[in-house]
Amino acid sequence: MIKLEHVTKRYLRKVALDDVTVTFHPGNIIGIIGENGSGKSTLLKLMAGLVSPTRGNITIDGGPVTRKASKKVAYLSEREELYDCFTVRETIAFFASQFPDFDREKAEKLMRFMSLKPQQRVKHLSKGGVARLKMTVTLARNAPFVLLDEPLSGLDPFVREAVAESLLSFLDLSRQTLIVSTHEIQELEQVIDTVAVIRDGKVLKVADVEDIRETKGKNLVEWMRELYG
Repeated sequence: MIKLEHVTKRYLRKVALDDVTVTFHPGNIIGIIGENGSGKSTLLKLMAGLVSPTRGNITIDGGPVTRKASKKVAYLSEREELYDCFTVRETIAFFASQFPDFDREKAEKLMRFMSLKPQQRVKHLSKGGVARLKMTVTLARNAPFVLLDEPLSGLDPFVREAVAESLLSFLDLSRQTLIVSTHEIQELEQVIDTVAVIRDGKVLKVADVEDIRETKGKNLVEWMRELYG
């Protein structure tokens, strides 16, 4: 479980997150949804232990977010860079050397699922190919918490579909929790269990997706339009 209590994050004069209190329960796929600049990326960085809150507390499984606790988190940044000179397989080997929880067998399965050629160099991959490789090395980790920052951003529909499908095929929700930030809702709506809507650094609402469909009779896009007013 990841818990934030009255968390505020400032960058100089800019307030990226403003007094956020929210709990993310294990065994779910959770969507952090909001417009660009709403605070989604900052929220994920805080949970990954990459930045510290200006004010408030963050805990993972009851303990503070320290360097040791952050090892429980596999984090994919929208801006993460790979080594251009490496092949796909060398990239996988490099990540395996960095993380004790890296599953080489799962990485090989993901590589085939993502239609990646093991001997192709990163510098020769398309943008979609790089995105699929980044997803491969992230999902190959058996970390309790997997955080994905805008994994669908700028990708064509075919790649988006493959990425969304991989979330269901290669996550073990009996042991793992996925938290994914996005402003691209449609491709992920069918896999998300819980949605947290963030706007201007504040969490407006946390809701069960199935409950939205059953009680509101709306899809996520319609529900968000109503929420935003």
